[in-house]
Amino acid sequence: MTKKQERHIVASVGTALFMFIVFLLLWFIYLTAVVPEEQEGVEVAFGEVAEAGGYMAEQSEAIPLPVPQPTSPAPSSAPSDNNLMTQEDEESLALRKQQEEAEKARRQAEAERLQRQREEQARKEEERKAREAAEAAERAKQAEAVAKANAMGSLFGQSGNTTGSGDSQGAGQKGNPVVGHGSVGGNVWSLAGRGIKGTLPQPSNTFSQEGKVVVQIRVNAAGQVVSATIKGGDVSDKQTQQLALDAARKAKFTEGEHDQIGTITYIFKLN
Repeated sequence: MTKKQERHIVASVGTALFMFIVFLLLWFIYLTAVVPEEQEGVEVAFGEVAEAGGYMAEQSEAIPLPVPQPTSPAPSSAPSDNNLMTQEDEESLALRKQQEEAEKARRQAEAERLQRQREEQARKEEERKAREAAEAAERAKQAEAVAKANAMGSLFGQSGNTTGSGDSQGAGQKGNPVVGHGSVGGNVWSLAGRGIKGTLPQPSNTFSQEGKVVVQIRVNAAGQVVSATIKGGDVSDKQTQQLALDAARKAKFTEGEHDQIGTITYIFKLN
């Protein structure tokens, strides 16, 4: 065998071996390859082509296609009407609650004001009653003192209305000053249990109307006149009344245990 023949045999064996290896590779690839599933569809015939089965005499049964389901929209981040209504309801409730609390506070303040007003009226009424009771007791005490003075005067042969000796036009004082009443110059004073110190002050003679002026006086424990007011009389002239008030405030009486109420009656006569 020549060298040329040997080379020819080696080439043939190598070629066969190469082809066998290629075949094995292709076979392995075929076995491991994934065959895709056949998709179902609907046969459609286009025209009257013989290969397509000729003219369709009958319509093939229609296969229902899946109906696409509507996808729900993604929730929006914008506030909905329900949210707005809820917020408005909450604000309305808060505002209504504030208004109710304010109205409740107003009614309570009004009730407290009325209660204080009633209490103040009740206090003033109690003070008025107490003042009237004290004045009534003072008048009763004065009446009792006058009655006792009259009784004492009758024991000495004098009547209750007698003013004693003395000139009615002079500056002297008539009657017993200790009994609580007397007259000076035609003017009369009355204060239970007290006497006049010195003489009874006389009004100025600058008056322009005749008549009688009754002045109510309040005398303290020291015998000083602390207040004087017009109580009665038939003189309407304000200047004449003021003269009587000025004279009454200057009067001095003997000491006592407490404040007392009395009167001074001035008679005005034109010359």
